[in-house]
Amino acid sequence: MQSPVLGRRSAVAAPEGHPEHGVAWHFGDPFAEQRAAVRSAAIIDRSHRQVLAVTGSDRLSWLHLVISQHVTELHEGNGTEALILDSHGRVESHLVLAHTKLGGEPTVLLDTDFGAEITSALPKGGGTQSLLEYLDAMRFWSDVAVADVTEDWALLTLLGPHADAVIDELDLDLDLDSERYAVASGSGIVARRAPGPAPGGIDLFVPRAELLSWWERLVDAGAREAGSWAFDALRVESMRPRRGVDTDERTIPHEVGWIGSAAHVAKGCYRGQETVSKVFNVGRPPRNMLLLHIDGSQEIYPETGDPVLHKDRTVGRVGTVVQHYELGPIALALIKRSVPADAELFAGQGDRMAQAAIDPDSVPEEGPAPGRTAVHRLRG
Repeated sequence: MQSPVLGRRSAVAAPEGHPEHGVAWHFGDPFAEQRAAVRSAAIIDRSHRQVLAVTGSDRLSWLHLVISQHVTELHEGNGTEALILDSHGRVESHLVLAHTKLGGEPTVLLDTDFGAEITSALPKGGGTQSLLEYLDAMRFWSDVAVADVTEDWALLTLLGPHADAVIDELDLDLDLDSERYAVASGSGIVARRAPGPAPGGIDLFVPRAELLSWWERLVDAGAREAGSWAFDALRVESMRPRRGVDTDERTIPHEVGWIGSAAHVAKGCYRGQETVSKVFNVGRPPRNMLLLHIDGSQEIYPETGDPVLHKDRTVGRVGTVVQHYELGPIALALIKRSVPADAELFAGQGDRMAQAAIDPDSVPEEGPAPGRTAVHRLRG
């Protein structure tokens, strides 16, 4: 689905096959766009994300059973993040929620990346399903309906400390609280405080038929046009993974920082919960998502899926690779826990091979596992 924003003057489309294909990659100066997103306000077209709507009186209790987050008390005007895991606790989909009203009906909006393949929970046929097919198959007798509303709603994201000033300039009928994930509706749109990747972020669900007019209004109100390159650069810097790019078929939530923010460790009754609880309480993830600084002296850089090597041994996998306006070429990578933070690494393969160094600030601190601590306390 190609966005009409690509028709704007100076809009440059993402390359064919790029994860951001269909929306603007940049508007002529990706580094200036990143600076605007950090220092003032920038608007980014994210209309290539899938949007689902969950309605019905059982929407929260039903969602509570099929996703990894605790949502039974997710009141209207709030949002959160969640995952869908397979039976082994491996990530299959990442969702961002907004509990609001659409047309006067209480609705939970779920936005996510297209293309997630969910392992069928039903024995008949086995195989995988699309996210919509999986959720629809899990309804059983619940009073709930799930619909793909991507053709009706499109996502735009405001980034920067002046994002609220842009909203105020438009004089919208929005009473958006300052709390993280706060949700408000009015003036025909839904707004949600974005969890990242830059300060002041606000997600806006706008009618897809009015996408271009809303874009122009936001630009006229003071937001700089920015592409997905700017969003990705700041996302990588802030260590926010993207499913399917920074994750692979073996990724569990602990490896990429989704415990707590997207996966609840105390609630049961969701697929993969045993792995989440066990690794959190008594184990360690086999890999950690780390920030790599890539040698910028060459013109060709590693690509998503390339190996990370240490002493000619594969120790990791490259995720998102991007040029940052201050840090230069950086990447997210899943690296084995046993690799020292000061290890000399190479990322890529063939002519894409480049030296890489782990950012020490990205290495997670490891305290005692809560379950082991409790066992030692009992033994003592």
